Amino acid sequence: MKSFSRLQFLTRRRIEAGVFLLLFFIIFGFLGSRMGTANLINTIMATSYDLLLKTVLYIMAITVLSGALSRLLIEFGVVRLLEYIFSPLMRPIYNLPGVAALGGIMTFFSDNPAIIGLLKDKNFNKYFKPYQLVSLTNFGTAFGMGLVVLTFMTSLGYFTAALVGVAGAAFGGMVSTRLMQYKIKNSPYLRENKPEKNTGEVINFKSEGSIFLRFLNAILDGGKTGVELGLAIIPGVLIISTLVMILTFGPSDPSVGYQGLAYEGVRVLPWIAGKLSWLFEALFGFQHPELIAFPITSLGAVGAALGLVKQFIAAGYINGNVVAVFTGMGMCWSGFLSTYTAMYDSIGYRGLLSKGLVAQTIGGICAGVFAHWLYVFLSLFFTV
Repeated sequence: MKSFSRLQFLTRRRIEAGVFLLLFFIIFGFLGSRMGTANLINTIMATSYDLLLKTVLYIMAITVLSGALSRLLIEFGVVRLLEYIFSPLMRPIYNLPGVAALGGIMTFFSDNPAIIGLLKDKNFNKYFKPYQLVSLTNFGTAFGMGLVVLTFMTSLGYFTAALVGVAGAAFGGMVSTRLMQYKIKNSPYLRENKPEKNTGEVINFKSEGSIFLRFLNAILDGGKTGVELGLAIIPGVLIISTLVMILTFGPSDPSVGYQGLAYEGVRVLPWIAGKLSWLFEALFGFQHPELIAFPITSLGAVGAALGLVKQFIAAGYINGNVVAVFTGMGMCWSGFLSTYTAMYDSIGYRGLLSKGLVAQTIGGICAGVFAHWLYVFLSLFFTV
């Protein structure tokens, strides 16, 4: 029996290897046949190198500064004040206890996995029913890396449009959180699987020492956290963004053809998106099919998605509406496809992962639609 099971395992692995090699050669064979093998390799290297120097280091600078700011806000009680202000909105909008506001604030200042520390804390999760506690993953994800995204868009001169996007993310979070609650409220799995709750501090809101020492420690510790976050996004930006750009942009000079330069590629994603351009324009107001690359990338890593923005600016694709939609969808998704498995494992509800993924996907789409139409509405009365 064990020999038969091992044979099945080996057979399955060989099939996986065969399928992988087939897809690998199809994709890169297609790209190489259009661009030339040497040009394809040179473009991959040049794009990654340019992203590392001009985008990753820029985003890392933002994460260091925003990390220092967020730690200052925590150290001197601003986060607790914000929690107090936003607590009354939790029940009517998200069907969550008021203390859930802390989760949204913490993920806004860091990333969506920050919600895990709260989910596993007895002093925090005692306020939640089981289905609400699981849905807090969706709620926290909707605000993940919010400060980084907002700061990045603001640095490009689109502060107001980015705020509209934050409102879109909040709306998308409401959709995903309530949808998740609806799908699992009466789930037998939720009743049968009750993982043991851990204990521990939610967060240390005040350190010891004088005000100056606390200030200095806060900015240094926060900056260090920002460096770690900046380093963590490097693989996503270099790998995912490079691949997406190769499938998004064409040759730098169509009259000359491919030269192996950075940001060249074959326009596969725009071709696919062009078939549904009427839908993307109606939902998000996208005038260029290439823009769909940002939401697709933010599914896996919003940091990588930010790496696409400067290239879109150079191509003349960016305006206030696009920034609002990018901010809303980027925050609401914040790379949840790459983090949800570990997040649901850590809280002991792996069996609900598929429901969480579906709810967050729908929430992100709603975030983009809401941000677009809110921007259009506000543009009728103000200069956004």
